[in-house]
Amino acid sequence: MLDIAVAYNRYKFLGNEFLTWLWFMIETDQSSFRQHDPDLVSLTVGNRLVLENTHNNAKETVTIKGDNASLEEGLVALTKGAVVTEIHLSYKTGAQTWTFSLKGESLNISNLKLPETGPVETPDDLEGVVLEKVYLIEKVIGLVNNLFSHFIHLRVSNTWQNQTMSLIRKWATSN
Repeated sequence: MLDIAVAYNRYKFLGNEFLTWLWFMIETDQSSFRQHDPDLVSLTVGNRLVLENTHNNAKETVTIKGDNASLEEGLVALTKGAVVTEIHLSYKTGAQTWTFSLKGESLNISNLKLPETGPVETPDDLEGVVLEKVYLIEKVIGLVNNLFSHFIHLRVSNTWQNQTMSLIRKWATSN
């Protein structure tokens, strides 16, 4: 059995590859996400994207921030071998919208903004609002878990090396 620190260092690249693949899928085939969440209306890149490229023991970081920011610089970084290490996402189902950041190294969800819930008018309403908040949090966690599970199945398949990697490279260079 692997020591936890050894396992973490050996496989921490998977989260960054997941975020890179996620950005690619958002831009090229977002409709495929509906098999993991039938309620999904859209999943889009929000107002922050961080990419890192490590070469010759030097780390280059590209951070793109701002609403409606151009992601061209990120695509250039991808062509140079960078991977996405953090992405801000906007997730919509019906009339509800969640926004959150996802870090590749740990898959931590941060800056989670949930859709509005009903007001608490009486003490009896409090339990319902808490349960609704828990449901809304679980919805985001479920989406990330389902997408990561799909990614891992793809990553260990022959399709990853034979098709997906070349499609990601082609996408990054064609924009």
